[in-house]
Amino acid sequence: MSETNRFTTTNILVVGTGGQGVMTATEILAEAAIALGHDVKKTEVAGMAQRGGVVSSHLRFGAKVLSPQITPGTADVLLGFEAAEAMRWRHMLRPDGLVLMNSGRLVPPIVELGLYDYPDDPVTAMRAAGTQVFSFDASQIAQELGDIRLGNTVMLGAISDYLPFPAEVLEGCILQRFAHKKAALVELNQRAFAAGRAATEAAAKAEADAA
Repeated sequence: MSETNRFTTTNILVVGTGGQGVMTATEILAEAAIALGHDVKKTEVAGMAQRGGVVSSHLRFGAKVLSPQITPGTADVLLGFEAAEAMRWRHMLRPDGLVLMNSGRLVPPIVELGLYDYPDDPVTAMRAAGTQVFSFDASQIAQELGDIRLGNTVMLGAISDYLPFPAEVLEGCILQRFAHKKAALVELNQRAFAAGRAATEAAAKAEADAA
């Protein structure tokens, strides 16, 4: 996306499970949009978020946004912190929408309760349905950087090149949160953000090569 799209409405749906940072990621995305003068609306639905329940967060921004709710079939980007949750919300995407998915498996409680069967291969299933999916293991990337909590920043890095404003704006909003903490935390989040961008770039290239 480019700056020329600034005054169109952008719809981003962020989904995952409690503890992954879904709502925090949405807040940071909203901060970046507000910093550039967009009208921003967002809403969250959390089921026992602190205990690993499913979480979804709607974010809409543009020149004038009246409702925070994304209607089915209109999301531009689905940012899936968890693969099965991304698959479960696929119906929210517009026909030419994009799924950016963490392929690291984290089984939601609704599966453990027998309310939902975990799909064998969410990525293949969504692609078979005609959805464009760029997948990468954000959880593993975060662990390799030394802290699973960095998965949030990895996912934000992943979406940063698919927003109607420069990636540096989003990165700045992330790093601002650590400005008064240890310099090592700033550096770690810089690395996580860069790793997320690189992971998406590699996933996009792999999909293009396969096509």
